[in-house]
Amino acid sequence: MEQQVASLSTPSAMSAEDRAAVEAFRHDVLETSLDHLVLVRFTATWCSPCKQLAPIIDKVIAEHGQGRTRQVVIDIDQQRLIAEQFRIQSVPTVYAFLGGNPVDGFVGMKSEREIKAFLERLLAALPPTAEESSVEEMLAHALALLDAGEALPAADAFAALAHEHPERADIAAGHARALLAAGQIEAARTVLAAIPADSSEAAVLQARAALDLAESAAPATEVNALEQRVTADPADHQARIELAQALFATGRLDEAADQLLASIAADRVWNEGAARVQLLKLIEARGLSDPWSAATRRKLSHLLFS
Repeated sequence: MEQQVASLSTPSAMSAEDRAAVEAFRHDVLETSLDHLVLVRFTATWCSPCKQLAPIIDKVIAEHGQGRTRQVVIDIDQQRLIAEQFRIQSVPTVYAFLGGNPVDGFVGMKSEREIKAFLERLLAALPPTAEESSVEEMLAHALALLDAGEALPAADAFAALAHEHPERADIAAGHARALLAAGQIEAARTVLAAIPADSSEAAVLQARAALDLAESAAPATEVNALEQRVTADPADHQARIELAQALFATGRLDEAADQLLASIAADRVWNEGAARVQLLKLIEARGLSDPWSAATRRKLSHLLFS
């Protein structure tokens, strides 16, 4: 959609009603968009698609607007001057304003998924507030504690953040991972159960993968027994998989990967590629951006394609 005027012209002959509408637009849209994302929804009472779109936009803003999104609704029949200046030719039409200017928009119906993607892309362009910067700093600290193996302090840090920001699924996911690292599987399961089932955030997927591994991993006390099984029969792929899970749970990441890579090298199709599937689960649980995950993926690719 072409960008329109960044301000409204003021006709010399303007009714008091039009003047009030222009002033409201300047305040509610142009000025507010200096520190918020403002969605201007042009609509009409006779427009059926407008009535279908309205609750979808309301829902997406309520769930994903992060408190930094405002919506202004303009009836093109009641506010003709503004509709004309923005050359609205059909409804529904939605314009997004940032920094006092229209930066994007669309015409017609959109699905909830499309509007969510539209909103999140625009919100990413907003500079963080002081409060948001503080939250991100505390989140980074909690993640650093977790990466350093300080599971209980990390769990406490995540719990404090989750109390203040219960809407943040990524914080709840971090809390669950910290609880898992501390061996509190039931508590982690409870935290993850509170996250909407349809959440597809990377942090949530990572935490769920970690929970799956923790629930299926052999106790750390069985590591020696599993190592003896593998030594006695290197072709015992099931023992290698169980050993890898146990090693991963105790933080012995490279050894866990080595066991699965050895199984893949020996028989990559055993049990429908179970060792490869398990290795990908470990990578997902660790996080795709983790250095260990990146290195392990390179090893797997080299093994599969060399």
